Amino acid sequence: MLRVQQVTEFLIVPPMLTEVVKVVNREERVRVRLKKQVAIIDLLLVPLLVIQDLHLVLHLVIQDLHPVLHLVLLDQAAVDLPDQEDKNKNIPMKKILLFSLILSTLVQQAQTLSYTDQAVLFSTDDNYGTARFVGMSGSFGALGGDMTAVDINPAGLAVYNQGEFSTSLSYRDTKINTSFYGNPIRTNDDYFRFSQIGGVLAMNSYAHSDWKKFAVGFNYNIIKDFNNNFITEGNSGIPDFVDDPFLNYDGNDSNNIYYENVDNQFFANYTSGINDRFSFSFATQYKDLLYLGASFAFQNINYFQNTVYEEYNNDGDGNLLDAYNNQTLSTYGNGFNFGLGAILRPNQNLRIGASYQSPIWYNLSERFDEYLEIIVSNDNEVYVEYYDPNFYDYSLKTPSKFTGSFAYIFGQTGLISFDYIYQSYKNTNLSPSSAFIDENRDLSNGLRNTSSFKLGTEWRYKLLSFRGGYRLIQNPYKNADSSFDLTGYSFGLGIKFTRYFKLDFAYDNSTNSGQYQFLNIDGVEPVNLEFDNTRFTSTLVVNF
Repeated sequence: MLRVQQVTEFLIVPPMLTEVVKVVNREERVRVRLKKQVAIIDLLLVPLLVIQDLHLVLHLVIQDLHPVLHLVLLDQAAVDLPDQEDKNKNIPMKKILLFSLILSTLVQQAQTLSYTDQAVLFSTDDNYGTARFVGMSGSFGALGGDMTAVDINPAGLAVYNQGEFSTSLSYRDTKINTSFYGNPIRTNDDYFRFSQIGGVLAMNSYAHSDWKKFAVGFNYNIIKDFNNNFITEGNSGIPDFVDDPFLNYDGNDSNNIYYENVDNQFFANYTSGINDRFSFSFATQYKDLLYLGASFAFQNINYFQNTVYEEYNNDGDGNLLDAYNNQTLSTYGNGFNFGLGAILRPNQNLRIGASYQSPIWYNLSERFDEYLEIIVSNDNEVYVEYYDPNFYDYSLKTPSKFTGSFAYIFGQTGLISFDYIYQSYKNTNLSPSSAFIDENRDLSNGLRNTSSFKLGTEWRYKLLSFRGGYRLIQNPYKNADSSFDLTGYSFGLGIKFTRYFKLDFAYDNSTNSGQYQFLNIDGVEPVNLEFDNTRFTSTLVVNF
């Protein structure tokens, strides 16, 4: 299924008082491009950073106004866009594909994430949690006694001997290195998040029962932070915009111009939003041998992506073409899943854990917008295409997850913990199935079930706890190189001030590689990406 829209209007912008449309010098056009990029960043990113909770509303407003504001920035006449939301809501995109292709042959590819790539993105997590959890790289399946750990194995809730409340803040610094046809560019941004809050109430059994304890808990936790951006620039030598939008469509083939020589290609990708979870857990302890637990979780997705593609071509005879294509995608919705877990305690030192996290069943809605502008040096007018916003509702089933865990406790001194995680990515599914036949085939054939592991340790000295960890998360794409696997290490420190109050701190670093195919043209390579994420987490813990 392609996100292709019905053309609202072909607009030929006449020359006004500005000289922008009369520019024939490439350097001046590049300056115009830079002004437009700054405007986009100001309009899209600044409001998101200032008012995170309102970013979806701001996105929708900006998407409606962007073409008008864009023309104002160029000192051209503002154009009111017709409101087509009711007309297009819930129209499957395949039904309007043919009509769109008849109307327009200039826009040839989708720069935003495909449905299959989004399905994978919404099935992964960033290992957010309490500072103790992060400091041990999330290796808690057989340990419990941590609010984030219950989202892995809910049986760990019964490890608590008293009530606890915790809340966490996270700071992330992200470096993204891009390379497109030998041209490297680096971006470096930082983000601040409220990442976790939760509490547990543990109750001992006062009757003479083998079921010694019962615990209930709730936890809010970030699953994935979508805030990121990167840019890339280079020259593949293969153009996307070849036809002159005026001369090649005037019915006179004798004056056609083809801009087949590429001078430069530029791509910018901005994403924001969050995937978070509210979980409710229940657990019990049988004698000193077994812990059992169950959890129910409600997830929320709010994802926004804005992409800008610019191409600068010439025909070899001095005629120039500048193309500007802006696409925005907003995806939002809710999901539900459940978890089951057990921890076996054969002796005082050894713990063995097993847990199952069901698939998350998401109901999602999306809005897709697109705007195209082409300037040619042999015409004083600007060619602009507006598109109706496309709305579509669909469902996603993410892979289930099995975790096998082992932990050895060295009395009151320290511990070592190991988690093995198996995820069935090949079972990822989009529905209605009749609308996603190709995408589900790609998910089944192009993905693999993954095996990942986490290793953590903690050692105590008086009022201090020292922690460390390592994790390797396998990439789910079948043909992915091993460099696409995520590897990370972590360190942590806990300070117990009193019996009821302590602070935990964690440092976590992870790296991985990736690719982004923003031009779906035969012979054009994707941009290569290298991610380096550093995160600091602090947690306040209060016992009662």
